[in-house]
Amino acid sequence: MPFLEWLPLVNQRTFRADVFAGITNAAIVLPQGIAFAAIAGLPPQYGLYTAMVTPVIAALFGSSWHLVSGPTTAISVVIFATLSESFTPGSPEFISAVFSITLLAGFFQLCLGLVNLGQLVGLVSHSVMVGFTAGAAILIFLSQLPGFIGKSLPRPDDLVELGQELWRVLPDLNPHVLAVSVTTLVAAVLVKRYHPMWPNYLIALVVGSGLAFVLNAGAHDVAFVEAIDSGIPPVAVPEMSFEIVRTMSQGAFALALIGLLEAVSIARAMSLQSHQSLNSNQEIIGQGLSNIGGSFFSAYMGSGSFTRSSLNLEAGAKTPLAAILAAVFLLVILLLVSPLIAHIPIPAMSGLIMLVAWKLIDIREIRHILTTSPSETSIFLVTFITVLLVDLEFAIYAGVIVSLALFLRQTMRPGLPVNVPNGNVEGRPFMSPIHWRLPECPQAVFLRVQGPMYFGAVEYLEKEFLRLAKQRPGQKHLCLLIDGAVGIDLAGAVWLVEESRNRKDMGGSLSLVGRYPPLRRQLDQFHVTKRIGRQNIFRRKREMLEALVPRLERSICATCTARVFLECKAMPGPQPEAPEDVQAPAAPEAASRS
Repeated sequence: MPFLEWLPLVNQRTFRADVFAGITNAAIVLPQGIAFAAIAGLPPQYGLYTAMVTPVIAALFGSSWHLVSGPTTAISVVIFATLSESFTPGSPEFISAVFSITLLAGFFQLCLGLVNLGQLVGLVSHSVMVGFTAGAAILIFLSQLPGFIGKSLPRPDDLVELGQELWRVLPDLNPHVLAVSVTTLVAAVLVKRYHPMWPNYLIALVVGSGLAFVLNAGAHDVAFVEAIDSGIPPVAVPEMSFEIVRTMSQGAFALALIGLLEAVSIARAMSLQSHQSLNSNQEIIGQGLSNIGGSFFSAYMGSGSFTRSSLNLEAGAKTPLAAILAAVFLLVILLLVSPLIAHIPIPAMSGLIMLVAWKLIDIREIRHILTTSPSETSIFLVTFITVLLVDLEFAIYAGVIVSLALFLRQTMRPGLPVNVPNGNVEGRPFMSPIHWRLPECPQAVFLRVQGPMYFGAVEYLEKEFLRLAKQRPGQKHLCLLIDGAVGIDLAGAVWLVEESRNRKDMGGSLSLVGRYPPLRRQLDQFHVTKRIGRQNIFRRKREMLEALVPRLERSICATCTARVFLECKAMPGPQPEAPEDVQAPAAPEAASRS
């Protein structure tokens, strides 16, 4: 019960600050709720019901003190895309299905929070969300073209058909519709630019509605928003059956995942600014309960709103009571102005929604992804194209699959840089022979394993070590420097034993250097220590060198000029001919000391 922590802290000072933040939030969410409901294919009141019910429950049971929940663009468009193929948007069947999928998604969220699986949200990378949001924004933008121009157009699922029909109807546009839509859009942009703290959506709606009244737009085929019967959210029991669960589970889980991504990421951003500790699993529980509870009070699925949460923090909110008060003030405002909502022209709403969609496309972040990382670019493009050409909710899964595939591909190709001990530096750290121009031992090669030795990497390791043996036939002794973060499984253990056998057949040996106890326990667990011999496994590189040098062939050492090891200097033979730049002034911080 997180509200038991902050409720005793409410006093006259915090209450005054929360009241101001609540009034500010209520003013901004009124046009947003209507717009988001239109995106979801619902009558306007359902967006407002969502803005009243979900933030109250999320504030009581969530962890963040400044997160404000409610209807969001991404969730609205996913709901429309998921259900519009089976139900007619706005119909009673569609509305009933929305409540059912909201209850199901909230149940998924609650389960994830209760079993502490909130870290699953981390599987969806930032590039997936950027690509999903950009693709969804384009679909939202295109879906509002019919209302913006006052003409019936195909759904944006078929971009070619939509473009052809749009080109066909362009000569017959209604000037009254365009006047209202364009004026509303321009008004919102100008208010935001010159008075950023003003509620630009609300002001733009007033301007668009006023122009429609002056032009007598109703007499010129300009459509208006449906009237709201009641401002109080009515009780509605979601329909639930085995068939509904079977058909809606995939879409509901995608909605749950998107909602958690929005809520947790926004809550973290708010906590960084407010210096408040955040419990991600508790926040997920709060989101799940808010959607479960909201589905019984005519609210569709909501999540954290970045705009309202930022405004809540900037307005000086001190406790989650601000979000609760915002819902109360919204109810009061709606009871007072609900008759006026029927005077809002649909072209004005379409213009505002198109502006919302445009702002969702983060051009700067997209440019950053495209210019910095090929792998993240692939993830972004796959998600973005899947949204536009395949399916909206499947785009999240496609992005996650590509992200995991690229990550696994990276782990399947561990780094194997060659290192050599630099005897000219105190402590003789192991360094790159290429970068520092250090000589290599003609009989031994030292490799640092930078990645897990598991079943996915075994094939790559086998090929690399076979290539190494062919390229360096004289270096029969192989020494693997295993970092502490490297893990090993049964397949990796079998490969190590096989490589040890190959080295013995070549007349050499395999030595392992790993000082970390978890790794050494794994080597014992998979019988690697027993199979390759405890005498070949070392905690420190110095111990490995002391055991390795006596194994080298003295006939080769007698003619060797490299003299890599300190022990070589005591052996008879030619003196090393080291270049001037062999010696390094000091070991770099990243170098490992023996």
